[in-house]
Amino acid sequence: MSIHDMQYLADKIEGLKQDGLYKTFKVVEGPNEAECVIDGKKVINLSSNNYLGFANHPRLKKAAIAAIEKYGVGAGAVRPINGNLSLHEELEKLLAEFKEEEAVIVYQSGFNCNAGTIQAAVDEGDLIISDELNHASIIDGCRLSKAKKTVFKHSDMKDLERVLKERRAEFNKVLIITDGVFSMDGDIANLPGIVALAEKYDCMTYVDDAHASGVLGRSGRGTVDHFHLHGKVDFIIGTLSKAMGVIGGYVAGKQVTIDWLKNRSRPLLFSTGNTPADTAAIIEAVKMLMESDAYTNKLWDNARLFKEKLGKLGFNTGHSETPITPIIIGDEAKTGAFSEALFENGVFTSPIVFPTVPKGTGRVRCMITAAHTEEQIERAVDIIAKVGRELGIIE
Repeated sequence: MSIHDMQYLADKIEGLKQDGLYKTFKVVEGPNEAECVIDGKKVINLSSNNYLGFANHPRLKKAAIAAIEKYGVGAGAVRPINGNLSLHEELEKLLAEFKEEEAVIVYQSGFNCNAGTIQAAVDEGDLIISDELNHASIIDGCRLSKAKKTVFKHSDMKDLERVLKERRAEFNKVLIITDGVFSMDGDIANLPGIVALAEKYDCMTYVDDAHASGVLGRSGRGTVDHFHLHGKVDFIIGTLSKAMGVIGGYVAGKQVTIDWLKNRSRPLLFSTGNTPADTAAIIEAVKMLMESDAYTNKLWDNARLFKEKLGKLGFNTGHSETPITPIIIGDEAKTGAFSEALFENGVFTSPIVFPTVPKGTGRVRCMITAAHTEEQIERAVDIIAKVGRELGIIE
């Protein structure tokens, strides 16, 4: 046997299969819509982060095509060299206006935001305090930093204050990090509580609004706007790939913060800038949100309808406060069987199991969007109820 056979990886993959944790990718054949074709089967799509239905919106497509005609298909270089397009500057100015913050810097992805911002924000002699359920990109961003790290119990302000009392005096700067909306359970961070403790103990605050951008606040301005905390959160992270329907991420904050990131955030310094088409499409998406709250209102109307119907059927949807609606099954194998049976009956929603969530808390995560019709929601709920009864999940 040769080292080049990569047998050690084959063994690890076999272990994943035996544990029921091996993943394969389904193929979407066409636009990522509320109802689409996946692996050759037409299904109601309950697995997309396309919250507002922007991913295939005519206005965004028109803007993207026009940008390609004017700028070409790529930025051509990292932004500090000559990949900084006028489109990038326009988007950042527009996002700052939308977010009602001093300045914004745009990244290639939300993951890159966390990977590049945390390591630039704190250093040796500092401490990061992170919610225990924060996204993997936050965890990886923390690992890249030279600061010390610790966690507090999920959304538990008493535990956060315990950590601050015990450790604040040991460090120069302290950065408290939380998701705005937690992606697996759909609950909202206690941002007012975090900000209050941060101000009491002289700490900085950092919120990742990946699942709140375009969802919470006025026309989707995020958790800071939702809780009326403008000027009190130091690092505001958002994605441009979920509700905005395209790809990328951004950091909003004080001008001095953004100026520092332009000089010390590695993904900005060492990775080519966002494409012209993507950037132009995002500009159009932001303009649409600034014009009207109809998109976010429709999203929430659909989410409330879906949750109400699932609740009446007796499904366990946890403590979700947002359009993210988990159906918690528990057993990993049963979760996978539930997901597959839903797909065969015309509903696509992915199984979420360990290590994404703790063992024994497997669930299918349903993502309702503004693009779903009431008829599609009714039909999806009927299928979920049918499969749930067949598998003994509900009576």
